[in-house]
Amino acid sequence: MTRFSTNKRGEAASGRWVLQDAKARFSELVRRVRSEGPQHVTVHGRDAVVVVSAEEFHRLKGGRTGEALIAAMQASPSRDIDIEPKREAMPVREFEL
Repeated sequence: MTRFSTNKRGEAASGRWVLQDAKARFSELVRRVRSEGPQHVTVHGRDAVVVVSAEEFHRLKGGRTGEALIAAMQASPSRDIDIEPKREAMPVREFEL
């Protein structure tokens, strides 16, 4: 198995972790995310995931305000089309009480 370089203390260098090391030293991985930024975890030598802080995740994800959808609909060239559904009377079955 190919491993990435480690520093003097045996820690993953350059923000890259082999999955086995990331599992064994998860607390260290979390500490490094907070102090150094995103950390890459590899499986079979390929990037599998990137661990980021909660703050960074929320910043990247953005709020669910709907502002982007509203802006896109307002900028649409088809914004003047009436999309109100037709209302039709539904037949009602007769019954006795």
